[in-house]
Amino acid sequence: MTETLRPDRLELGEGIRWTGDGVVLVDILAGRLLAAPDEPTAPLRELARLPVPLGAVAPVAGRPGSWIAAAGTGICLLTHDGSTRWLAQPEADARTPMRMNDATADPAGRFWAGSMSYGADEGAGSLYRVDHDGTVTRVLDGITVPNGPAFTPDGTAFYLADSARGIVRRHEVDPETGALGTARAFVTVAEGSPDGMTVDVEGAVWMAVWGTGTVRRYLPDGTLERTVRLPARQPAGVCLEGDVLHITSARVGLTEPGSEDGALFTVQVDVPGQPAAAYRPSGETE
Repeated sequence: MTETLRPDRLELGEGIRWTGDGVVLVDILAGRLLAAPDEPTAPLRELARLPVPLGAVAPVAGRPGSWIAAAGTGICLLTHDGSTRWLAQPEADARTPMRMNDATADPAGRFWAGSMSYGADEGAGSLYRVDHDGTVTRVLDGITVPNGPAFTPDGTAFYLADSARGIVRRHEVDPETGALGTARAFVTVAEGSPDGMTVDVEGAVWMAVWGTGTVRRYLPDGTLERTVRLPARQPAGVCLEGDVLHITSARVGLTEPGSEDGALFTVQVDVPGQPAAAYRPSGETE
């Protein structure tokens, strides 16, 4: 049974992560980084607010209260004192107005972030990798609306959705170098759009399916194993805090949003997940 006990309703709630210390998420278009207090009925607490869209964050290893963020047209560091330092803004000079979308750190401590155009123009988006030294490299292009990546526990592969095209691909990756290997189709969604994802300890993929009011668990071979139904039409992000699945949703684009649209939901599941990985700058170790 899904529950929503918090009073908050987000415009575009995504990028939800369990860090091991707590749950954080973003309201993308509002540029807000939020924490979910342990008390399940407490309102969300704002950690930071940027003047640009905020796609997702990962904690920075060895720097409590600091985050690496996919924001605006690039990647920045949000420090514990509230300052912002940009590593790169690779989409600043794009021909069409662009913003960053979903992002995550991999088990090796790199940060990966996708970009898209505001109008979801066909093939305008890219996937970027941020290495330990802060170098930002475009590793994939021709994506329309990237969501994910979500890494396998061993860091040898990730799942990346192109939401506008309804497809999720599994990409092999070298955990030592971050170099991409082969890619193959994993799941195609006929109705709705694949959105935020996470991978549990058995290697199954939990996926929010925008427009359907469902979150689905796919086994590593692509078999649909379970469907969770929500009283919200646009589930957008998922994370596992142990065996508790947290789900964000969105009100954006709905002419008559319901009372639960934009809410944060929780549901007990059978297979746990691991804490979100941290970005590890050069000189920081596990």
